[in-house]
Amino acid sequence: MNVRVAPSAKRPSKKPRRERQPGIRLGILDSVVGFNLRLAQDAAFRVFARHAGEAQLKPGRFAAMMIIHNNPGMTQMDLSRAIARDKSSVTPLIQELQRQGLVARRPSKADRRRISLRLTRAGETALKALLHHAMEHDRKLDMIVGDRKAEFIAILKKIADQIS
Repeated sequence: MNVRVAPSAKRPSKKPRRERQPGIRLGILDSVVGFNLRLAQDAAFRVFARHAGEAQLKPGRFAAMMIIHNNPGMTQMDLSRAIARDKSSVTPLIQELQRQGLVARRPSKADRRRISLRLTRAGETALKALLHHAMEHDRKLDMIVGDRKAEFIAILKKIADQIS
């Protein structure tokens, strides 16, 4: 999958819109925080992927690339902890990014048994395009959250920190 910048003009959506269906009772799920977090995350991610022009964009790719960019030379284990994913999901993600020429894996200078990660030039270029889309997407989310963004993010961080 190559990274490409989507035109800024809005395109009609080809994906089915997930809305609360009349007649389908959610029961307790309607007030379960985790269920609603997942629905919100899925909706936000689908819109981001569509806006970025990458319908097959996998969750975590942008986050992984941004963290590697900010921490060149980090290990896969460090990345795994930073994005809260286990090794079994980070390894295929890194392998895919490497196949696409976006990430380079090299033996660590500090410990030759560890592999360090860096974005390639192509990775930096792809990240720059994704970052543009991510910031535009975040502005749209800001409009929904409004002036309570800091409070909302603090609550999300508290959930992430205290539930694990």
